[in-house]
Amino acid sequence: MQNLKNLLTKPLQAVPISWAIVVFIVALAGFADASYLAIEHYQGVIPPCSIVSGCETVLTSSYSVMFGIPVALFGALFYLLVAAGAFAYLEGKHERLFRYSLLVTVFGLLFSIWFVYLMAFIIHSYCLYCLGSATTSTILFILACVIFKKYKWTMNS
Repeated sequence: MQNLKNLLTKPLQAVPISWAIVVFIVALAGFADASYLAIEHYQGVIPPCSIVSGCETVLTSSYSVMFGIPVALFGALFYLLVAAGAFAYLEGKHERLFRYSLLVTVFGLLFSIWFVYLMAFIIHSYCLYCLGSATTSTILFILACVIFKKYKWTMNS
C-alpha cells in the first residue's frame, strides 16, 4: 500500500509536453470511436463494417450492454478521463491528475482484453470499431508504461 501511495504522491520528473500531447491525441481518437458507437446504439443503428464482418453480431450481443448502458458509453467516459488528465497536465502541469489518468489505462487494457476474448471465443464475430478501441486502449497503456519507466514514475520513487 505504501508503494501505491508513493506512486501517487511523490514529485515526478518532468514529462515533456510531447508525451502528454500524444496521450491526449490517442485518447481523443478512442473517445471519438467509442462515442460514435454509443450514439449509433442510442439511435438503433449498426455502423457499417467493411473490413471485417460481424459488427452487427457483436454490437447487438448481450455483451454490448452493462446495466442497461452500452459498453461503448463506458469506453467513451474512460477515454474522456484519460484525455482530461493529459489536458490538465498540458494546461497547468497537474502531474497528479495526469498520473491518475495514466494509471486508469490498466483498466482500459483489462476490459479490452476481456472484450476481444468475448469476440474471439464467445461471440465468434469481430467488430472493427471495437478492435479499434482495443488497439487504442492498448496504445494508451503502453504509453503509460513508457512514461512511468522513462521518467521514474515508479512505485519506489
